[in-house]
This record gives sequence, C-alpha cells and structure tokens, in this order.
Amino acid sequence: MAKDTEKLIRQLSLISYLMAERRPVTALEIRRDVEGYSGMNEDAFARRFYADRAELDALGINLTVDKPADGAAEQENYSLRPENFHLPAIAFTDEELASLQFALSLLDGEFAYAEPLRLALQQISWGRPSPLQSPDQSSLALGITASAGGHDLSQRLAKVETAIFRQKTITFEYFTMERDTTGARKVDPYHLLFRSGQFYLLGRSHERDAIRVFRLSRMRGKVAYATKAEHDFKRPDDFDPRSYATRADWQFGDDLGVAEIAVGERLAWQVERHFGRYGEIRPGDDGDLVFATPYASARQVISFVLGLGDHAHVSGPDELVAEAEERIALIEERHEGELELAKPAAARPAPPAEREDDDPRRRDTAIRPERFARLVTLASILIHAGRAGERLQLTDVCEAIQVTEAELREDVNVLNVVNFGGGSYVLYAEIHDDGTVEIDPEPYADNFDRPARLLPVEAKALVAAIDLIGDHLPEGALTGAREKIVAALGADPLEQGLQVADAGADDSAVARVVSKAIAGRKLLKLDYYKANEDEFSERIVEPYALVNGREGWYVATFDPEKDDVRHFRLDRVRHAEVQRKGFTPRPEVNPAADVEGWPKTGEVPASRTARVWISPERARWAREDRPVAQEFADGSLIVELSFAGTDWLVREVLKEAGDAAVLEPEDAREAVLAAAQRLRKLARA
Repeated sequence: MAKDTEKLIRQLSLISYLMAERRPVTALEIRRDVEGYSGMNEDAFARRFYADRAELDALGINLTVDKPADGAAEQENYSLRPENFHLPAIAFTDEELASLQFALSLLDGEFAYAEPLRLALQQISWGRPSPLQSPDQSSLALGITASAGGHDLSQRLAKVETAIFRQKTITFEYFTMERDTTGARKVDPYHLLFRSGQFYLLGRSHERDAIRVFRLSRMRGKVAYATKAEHDFKRPDDFDPRSYATRADWQFGDDLGVAEIAVGERLAWQVERHFGRYGEIRPGDDGDLVFATPYASARQVISFVLGLGDHAHVSGPDELVAEAEERIALIEERHEGELELAKPAAARPAPPAEREDDDPRRRDTAIRPERFARLVTLASILIHAGRAGERLQLTDVCEAIQVTEAELREDVNVLNVVNFGGGSYVLYAEIHDDGTVEIDPEPYADNFDRPARLLPVEAKALVAAIDLIGDHLPEGALTGAREKIVAALGADPLEQGLQVADAGADDSAVARVVSKAIAGRKLLKLDYYKANEDEFSERIVEPYALVNGREGWYVATFDPEKDDVRHFRLDRVRHAEVQRKGFTPRPEVNPAADVEGWPKTGEVPASRTARVWISPERARWAREDRPVAQEFADGSLIVELSFAGTDWLVREVLKEAGDAAVLEPEDAREAVLAAAQRLRKLARA
C-alpha cells in the first residue's frame, strides 16, 4: 500500500476514534487502538503521531491537547471537539444561493482552486441543491477546470500553504529568469498572491534579508522545511499583502522614478479607468491626459506604452524618453531588410528527471489537502445515502465530486478500511457490476454523517471565487453569502495566506451592467472600441455569459447584425447599457462551447501563422508562454503565433520593445515597421 494511502487511513481513523470517544484519550490509547499506530515502538509512534498532528492542524483540524501539571508528554490527553471538525450550519437565503449560483457560472474556464471549490460547494450546500447541480447551470461542473501547472505545482502549492499556516521556513531551488540560473533559496513564507492565472509567494528571502516575490511555476524540485522546529518565524505585523496585489507589472522591484506618459484623447478614458490606480492622472495639452506612474522596470513601462500604439508616448523623465526612443529605433532596425539569424543551436538536453529519495523514510509524503477533503466529502455522501437506504449510481457520485471511476474505486477502498481497532469501522461500500453503490454505515458512521468544516484550501477556494468575480455582479449580491462563510470559519481565509489580485483592467462597473442583462435576458447596448481598426462601434447584442479569459473578461454574445457569436473584451467597452427589450435564448448558442477558444487560452483561431524571432534577452520568458519552433546558438529563438488580424500581431510585437521581430509573413513584418515609424514621429513631435 502506498505511503500516502497509509497516512490517509491513519489520519481518518484517528479523527473517527477521537470523535467517537468524546473524551480526552492518552497517547497510549491511540497507539493501542487506532489503525496505523498499533505495533509501533514508542519512538516510532511519537514521530508519526507528531507529524500527523501537525498535518491535521495545517488542514484546519485542531486537536485539543491537555497537558499535565508536571509537563510529562507521555501523559498528554488528546480530544477532537465536534465543533473543530463539523461545519456550522450556514443559513443561506434563497437569494444568496441564487447569487452564488450565478457567480459560479462565470467561472466557466480555468480556476486555480477548481477541485477544492467543488468540495466546498458540496459542504456549504448540504441538504440543499448545490449551485453546481442547478438545471440552469448544468454545464458548470464540466466547465470549471484547474489551471495549468499540473501535479508538481499542486504539490508545491499544498506545501507552501502548509508552511504559511505553520510559520515554517522553507527551502527550494528557484529558476531566476533575469540571470537564467537556478539556485537554492531559503524563505520565510508570508502570503500567496494569485495574479493573472499564476501563484506567487511573498516572503522574506534569507539570502537578501528582504521581502521578495517568487513565482511558484519557477520553483524546481521539492519544497522542504528548513528545520524541525514547530515554528520558525513570525510574520511582521506591518506586512500588507494588498500592497503587492495593487501593483502594475512595471512596479515590482526597487523604484527608479516616476514615468510620465502622454495619452491621446481617444484612449484617455481607457487608461484612466484601467490604470489610473497605479499612479496619478492630470490634464495635458489639447485634450490629452498625463499619466504619472512610479516604475521599477523601464522596459516594462515602455512595453505598456508601446502597446497603446499611436495614442501614447513617454514624455518624461529624459532618461526614460531616451530609452523608449532607442527601443522604437531597435524595432525599426530589426524590421528593415532581412534579419540576420545566428546558427541553429544544438539539441537541448532533456532536463534530468526529478527522482524520489531512495530512502522511503525521507520522502515527502504530505497528503494533498484536496485528496483529504475529497475523502471526507465522499464519506458524508455515502453515509447519508446508506442511512436513507439508497443505492447510488457510480456515475452520479463521480460527477458530484469530479473524479474518474478508477479514482472513486480507490477512494472507496480507503474509506472501507478506516477504523480504530476492535471491528470499529466507519462504513462499508460495495460497487456492484450494474454500476450502483451500496453502502452499509457502521456504528461509528455518525462521525462523518455531517459536513466537515471547510479545510483551509476549500475556504480559500470559495472565498477566492467570490472575490474574483464578486465585483462583476450587481452591487452587494454576494456580500451576505461571503460574510456568512467567514463567520462560520471564524476568520477570513484570504487574510490568512492568500490574496487575489485584480491584475487586469477595472471593468467591474461595466461587468455589473452586463451581468444584469444576462440574468434578465435583456438586450445589451455596447459602445465598443475596435482596437484592430482604431474606431468605436455601437452594437446591440444578446448577452449569454461572462468569461474570464487569459487576457481579461469577455462577454459572450450573439450578434443579430452579424448573425453569429461574438466575444467582446470588457476593457474595450467604453459604455454598456441594458435595453428594455428582452430576447429568447437561442438553443443553437452554447456559451460553454463557444468560449472554448481564444478568450480562455489566448490562442486565436489559426487563420494565419507568423514566425517571430525573439532576442536572447527575452527568449527565456517566451519559452514559458509560447510554442518554440526553432532555437539558435546565441540563445535567440523563433516562436509561431496564430493570428487573425495583423493589428493584433503588431501590438504583440511592439510590446516586446525591440526584443522581437516578425520574420514572416511579409505584410505583417511591414506593418510592424510602419507602426514603429509612426511611433518615432510621435515621440519626437
């Protein structure tokens, strides 16, 4: 049996035992009665029991420890109060559940905490229809998927979250993009930041003796505790994670000064609405605005300005103006004539596979919080059905907790052996050949027949989802539901380890108008900026869904004028207005299916493909996000980008600030050159 499975059985058996005894018990009794501890010598039991206690504590399951006056550890008594395990009833109103239901429909796409969110919804909607089971949102359960990163990222995330909770210093190998090197790091983890689909760790670097930001996807190998102490540090009282959540990309690092950006009248509204919070806005000349923003990276702020095209230029300070002009000149240079490429690189060696430590005693076998939560949730579902004398359909259970049939069978096998000796089991479930599940609750099944408290990861998932989309709903729609969840938990989970950053544009006001139109099945009038054509258009559309895509929020609509599905980026909607006239949803329009493409992934329909050269200085970043077609000896590379409109490709290349050049097609290459020439004239005007 795998070590993580053994640990799951042992920890669940310990919980069941403590809940059933309903009294303080000694370590000797636990060692004697609980499955997984019997047969151990005293030292082995002490190590394993201490590790299990710490892990359960990190999962939000707090054992009560009564110490004797003389302090003898072997005489400690342990108990688990029902209120420390069972979730208090949360009296949601029908309106709050409806708001939550509608909110979750906006998560059709990638969500970092997809699995914990499903489990949290099972718990909080106990005894009532789950928002995931609403007929109106039948596709929702299939639509929510975990964000990219895979198993390794999930494991690192679980370890980092536990370290934050326990205040444990961690060590890991980290790939530094700027230096193209991997080195050891020792960090006091303070907080997690979820920003633009990525997780970042905020913590004190021991190497720098300063707070630094680490992207979890750039960690390598295992995350390990630096010491065996119970706690290693105390987070400073003046640490404010919100200060990191409200920074622009160009503001991460040591301040270099204040950039002054002249913005033309045509896009002044967009810059003011979306980026004004990152600096100060003041009137300029001839209807222009001046956007003054502190910056820590000259390249990043120049990239932002170049992405605005002809409607903005750097006006100060002088050294930033000079660098902007140099980068525009570099774009021109690399698009005039034929770009000379380096020799092809030798084949890159495959990175060495991460291997487990050969000593099983030293393996990191921490249980994923999602797996633990899933087993507890499954136990509740099975016991409830068993008490009612119902057989469950295997497919229904798989759908409810979003697992494969093989995973469900494995989970049932684990639950079937949860016990604490003497024939005291929790349940026995049998999966029959006809696809039904028959459950026989054992005498101690009532330990799991009520929903468990939300684990920290589940609470974070639920509140993070609300915070991610709450400002896109009508004012206050989710306020009551969130307050009740936090009250039941006893603390706001996002104040204890996770900050959700609104890194994109501030489209909340527009989004609330759009969500009202969707909910009321009303036509929607949009004043829309068509960036490709640099003009505004007025559209009246049938809105179906809000979509959280890679480049921001979109509204998926059916456009009667075009007789087709259209997606509109909210950051390009200058004004939105709900119309009095309603519409009947078209059965042929399936928002869940229609948004599977570029809004979520950032990949446009493959009508044309561009080959784009990336400089050695930016190749490492490109390799993270773009498909690499060819690599060269000097470190540069070629990526292939699908594009539908040349204007989109031009902006993407301009944003690279001279570190990218279109090789083909020729018309796109010429378009970038022409855009750079216009920018040079604007900068010198």
